Amino acid sequence: MGYGRQLLQHALAESARRGFEFVEIGTGNSSLGQLALYQKCGFRLHAIDPDFFRRNYREPIFENGIECRDMVRLRYAISK
Repeated sequence: MGYGRQLLQHALAESARRGFEFVEIGTGNSSLGQLALYQKCGFRLHAIDPDFFRRNYREPIFENGIECRDMVRLRYAISK
C-alpha cells in the first residue's frame, strides 16, 4: 500500500525542513525488502557493522532464509 515509503518520504522532508545534512538508517543484512525500499528512496550504502545482531541479541535471527548478522547502514544526503 506504500505506507512505508510515505512515512520515509515524510521523515526526509521533515529532516530537510529542520536543516539536517543527512539521514542515516540501519537494517539487517537479511532484510532484503527494506534494503530495496531504502535504496529506491535515494539512500546509499554507507557502512556495515559486522556481527551487530549476534552481539546484541541472544537468539539468532533468520529472515528470508538468511542469518541476520550484520547491521547495514544507509545514508541519505539532503540537498540544500
